[in-house]
Amino acid sequence: MQESENRLDEYNVVWQSPSQNSSESMPVGGRDIGLNVWVEDGDVLFYIGRSGTFDENNQMLKLGRVRLRIHPNPFTTAESFRQELKLQQGNIEITSRQKDGSSTKVDIWVEITRPVIHADVVASQPMVLEIVYENWRTTERDLPPGRQRHPAMSTLGYPGVVTTKPDVVEFLDGHIVFYHRNQTDALLFDKIVSQQGLESVRDTLFNPQIHRTFGGLVCGDEFVEDGTEQGRYIDTKHTGWRLRSKEASTSHHCKIVLHTSQCESLSSWLDELTTYANEAIDVDVTKMQTESWWKRYWDRSYVRILPDALGKDSEPWELGRNYALFRYMLGCNAYGEYPTKFNGGLFTTDPGFVESELMHVSPDFRAWGGGSFTAQNQRLVYWPMLKNGDFDMMESQFDFYLKILRNAELRTKTYWGHDGCSFTEQLENFGLPVGYEWGWMNSNDPLHRRTPFSNSTEQLSPWVRHLFINQLEFSFMILKYYQYSGRDISDYMPFIESSIRFFDEHYQYLHYINTGKRFDTNGNLVFFPSTAGETYKEARNPSDLIAGLRATVQAVLELPIVLLSEEKRRYYESLNDRLPSIPLRQMNGHNTIAPAESWSEIINVEIPQLYAVFPYELYGIGRDDLKLATDTWTFGVDTENQKDHKSWHQDNIFCARMGLTEEARQYTVRKMSSGPFRFPSFWGPGHDWVPDHNWGGSGMLGIQEMLLQTNGEKIYLLPAWPRDWDVDFKLSAPFQTTVEGKVRQGRLMEFVVTPESRTADVISVWDV
Repeated sequence: MQESENRLDEYNVVWQSPSQNSSESMPVGGRDIGLNVWVEDGDVLFYIGRSGTFDENNQMLKLGRVRLRIHPNPFTTAESFRQELKLQQGNIEITSRQKDGSSTKVDIWVEITRPVIHADVVASQPMVLEIVYENWRTTERDLPPGRQRHPAMSTLGYPGVVTTKPDVVEFLDGHIVFYHRNQTDALLFDKIVSQQGLESVRDTLFNPQIHRTFGGLVCGDEFVEDGTEQGRYIDTKHTGWRLRSKEASTSHHCKIVLHTSQCESLSSWLDELTTYANEAIDVDVTKMQTESWWKRYWDRSYVRILPDALGKDSEPWELGRNYALFRYMLGCNAYGEYPTKFNGGLFTTDPGFVESELMHVSPDFRAWGGGSFTAQNQRLVYWPMLKNGDFDMMESQFDFYLKILRNAELRTKTYWGHDGCSFTEQLENFGLPVGYEWGWMNSNDPLHRRTPFSNSTEQLSPWVRHLFINQLEFSFMILKYYQYSGRDISDYMPFIESSIRFFDEHYQYLHYINTGKRFDTNGNLVFFPSTAGETYKEARNPSDLIAGLRATVQAVLELPIVLLSEEKRRYYESLNDRLPSIPLRQMNGHNTIAPAESWSEIINVEIPQLYAVFPYELYGIGRDDLKLATDTWTFGVDTENQKDHKSWHQDNIFCARMGLTEEARQYTVRKMSSGPFRFPSFWGPGHDWVPDHNWGGSGMLGIQEMLLQTNGEKIYLLPAWPRDWDVDFKLSAPFQTTVEGKVRQGRLMEFVVTPESRTADVISVWDV
């Protein structure tokens, strides 16, 4: 059933005209690099984004913009124009043809094994190529104040001026070198440590900001320095450094070599960069290796809806195309130092095209910050990688928590004197709460203004106070990763065990302070004060937390002895016995899951009572009491605006998990139909930013769940798939299993299970 290679080209995005501006850009990338590419006024331009480019304020900075000028210009006089994202090869080709038959082709691609960008220009007639590196951070630039969705979340409300420090750009031996090196006397890390009363452990905390240096080198074959120029794009001034080909030629090749590290000295960083840049490689062989990687990537999994559609303009076909486009965008950060950010990934552009009041703000802007991580959103980027079989890509998210685990454990020990990690909802990339959510003394934001009377161990923000649950969800994700892939997770066990232990020890601690007892009269833990998502506040025994603990502890207990000693197994069995039951309530005469036993107010629009369905798998197809879950969806949601499709809303996933085919279809269409920008899978801004990656991730996951679900042993095919949607698919299942299927005219025509021994475990829901 290997049809994926030939059919993938049908999903290539092709534009027959140049773009008006950067909002009409096309993504391309690889390894940990993302470029936004477009042609405007005859020039080829692209922004450079890369994982881990965090400055002093923990913004995720762009690495600049590159402009290619070709003389004579082939695009301003072209009879035909074509810009194509070639998914199978992982590159963008831009071609133009003149009336006389002459042509020009620009090929832009990124290596998989090294952080190197290539641009090849080939023409029928000799031409001169200019490479202009454009940078807008040549002087200090104040950050925009007073905006809740802020590019540096911690500094929002900070009682002082916050500036983006300048980069250094210079010519060096016929190349252009550019870099940003964090100034040690201006690090957000130091401000946060002082803000949160952690000076006593400062020297033992992991600090990813100090000496962080990121940038690169622009060079070309037979190019020379050609001076500088001043310009303005949208409403942001920049300086351009030019290289120019020595002679006119029918072909030119240029490359940009990127480097990021925490070097003790700038000279060490520059030495490393030039070593990488001078590394001798065969470009043709390297490109072939890159294309081979993309081919293997696409062979892992696919979903093609209405694959035989003639017009390719039907709504279901579009959903399948956008699924593939979003998966391509995820693949561009396959091996990043940091996980793919939910709020734009590597592909943000000028913010004024998202919200007009931001026209004066630089391309570095992204709402909800760059170095701050919102786990409620991040999780939806990574869950669909399981069924895609993209296990290697999940490790950057898991390693993120490993790097900052020690900081979260020191924080717990310093504040409360017990064990376990405490990762708050929104945290910096060094594992401590975002400064804005914690609250600054003398802040100009009254809702987040800390005073001497504030609780010295808790965030002020009412949305995220007491919110620690997502460390459980990522622990559960790692355990599912082990179940699906069979890969060793011994390195991740300290994070999983610390995540669970925190809830046991912390809520014994709090209940003892409040009552003088560690447990309730039944010998169970009492989770109070807590929260059900960001929505139900001052909650007692929230159902999402209890479901998360039950699912995660049970998954730990299923591990082999090589990962879990008998002593630890006895501890988890005891903890499992001390967990309270998931709270229930009567709604409109129906038994439903309650958000919590009690709460004080509702302030957001999540549906945490259904987290027992997803992600925690306690209810659903092939599991107990499906009616309790469906009745909760139908009768047990408190406000109308809790049901939605934007951004992180996961209603499509809930409906698929419960076998509600028609509702799953409706929410999936809303999720995965093309977004408002020229590139179809640039969704948003929704609650977040453009392109909204947790919008795409939740949409992708919903489609997977409509096609294939599992309770571990059994695999259920088509549990919520519309019978009038033909589809070809290949997805992963637990125990290193893949399932390929073909649906035509309401029938499962064939399926292949690998290994074949798992075939007996497959159940077609349509045949039951």
